[in-house]
Amino acid sequence: MNPTLQQDLNDIEKILEKVKRQGIDFLHSIDTIPTSSKNSITTDRNLNDSGLGALSTLEEFNKRLAPLMVSQAGPRYWGFVTGGATPASIVGDWLTTIYDPNAQATKAQGGVSALIEIETINLLLQLLDLPKSFLGGFVTGATMSNFTCLAVARQWFGNQLGKDFAKNGISEPIHILTATPHSSSVKCLAMLGIGSQNFIKIKTNEGNREAIDIADLEKNIESLNGKPFILISSAGTVNTADFDDFNAITKLKEKYNFWWHIDAAFGGFAACSPKYNHLVDGWKNADSITIDCHKWLNVPYESAFYLVKEQHKNLQIETFQNSNAPYLGNPLENFSYLNFLPENSRRLKALPVWFSLLAYGKQGFQDIIENSVAMALQFDDFITQNEDFELLAPTRLNNVCFTLVGDHNQDKVNLFLTHLNDKGKVFMTPTVYENRKGIRASFVNWRTNENDIHIAIEEMKASVLELGIE
Repeated sequence: MNPTLQQDLNDIEKILEKVKRQGIDFLHSIDTIPTSSKNSITTDRNLNDSGLGALSTLEEFNKRLAPLMVSQAGPRYWGFVTGGATPASIVGDWLTTIYDPNAQATKAQGGVSALIEIETINLLLQLLDLPKSFLGGFVTGATMSNFTCLAVARQWFGNQLGKDFAKNGISEPIHILTATPHSSSVKCLAMLGIGSQNFIKIKTNEGNREAIDIADLEKNIESLNGKPFILISSAGTVNTADFDDFNAITKLKEKYNFWWHIDAAFGGFAACSPKYNHLVDGWKNADSITIDCHKWLNVPYESAFYLVKEQHKNLQIETFQNSNAPYLGNPLENFSYLNFLPENSRRLKALPVWFSLLAYGKQGFQDIIENSVAMALQFDDFITQNEDFELLAPTRLNNVCFTLVGDHNQDKVNLFLTHLNDKGKVFMTPTVYENRKGIRASFVNWRTNENDIHIAIEEMKASVLELGIE
């Protein structure tokens, strides 16, 4: 064995103990660590011949790279839709790394990974009050979950025409209908060969401005004259957390032939709360659903899962089957995620989720969801009452979409946000809503509390004064 590697093996307890201590120190101070950094490094480091060993490499990391790390998993990082990592999820994530299993393997193939994954999906179905008619598995994030679901939808579309698109390629135009698709869904249309611009844009309604106008949807369906199509709908749009009317779509599904996909990357967790689960009424009737775990479930990146109705299992195998691996046997008789997912190589992403679900249960996640919404509403209250800001849309769940007051300040929105983020106390992201520049604060972190709202408000007031915004 290489001598440096042998020394690290001999010192493994010391190495892991030092990393554990550093991790604990970081987690204990995460609410004081800046949410942004202007630090930088040169990236032209040379690779040495003999290697430094783990402890010396850790020392270099702490000198060069650690100062660049920000508290993206902290309570005041409200940019994008970024969760954190609960203690139980960290346990699951560390053990995943230590055991390092092949997440495709079933018990018959010498591992328990797939069984853990299947059990975790069943636990998630219980958490979200969804029927066992859904089958699911884990991928890296919402993009790959959308990709998985829409790839099966593409195969379904070809099947309606007597075609096998997975084997022979797309030979017919695919009809996609959607109102406010997330950028990841549009990206998937490009990756699937459908085309990122090849969809029919449905009007949005007057009440929820990013949600599907059902009347316009049916009008466009009728114009297809009975041709099959794929509908991409939303459970929580990224700007305003608007939800499509799933009960109305269910009624349309009884009349027309289409594949119904729901992007519920973060909004699906509204199902955890009796206060907000009405937002997902009817979603059980979809053909496929995308949900992220590294958002509102608060487990480490990369973690998302897809759900596809069991009745489409054969289509899923047709889409992803490893047909050049005869040693795996018949995919229906010998289950393997190899035949149900894009990736052949995966880590056991289910384990951090399994730990989280068992550790905190239904009540724990209900509390996280309801606390996040409560914090969003407190922030909304400040925006509503402060003369320097205004809401761009009502706060329906956990995203607050706002801007500087008045059209005369539109050219200062990005300047204000950059100035605010540079302070390192709170982080938000820019957006555009109905042709107006805005700012979006997304509340999903399990740590966020009233003091964090107070800190953010004081920093925003100070930034307005410092920039002379009127």
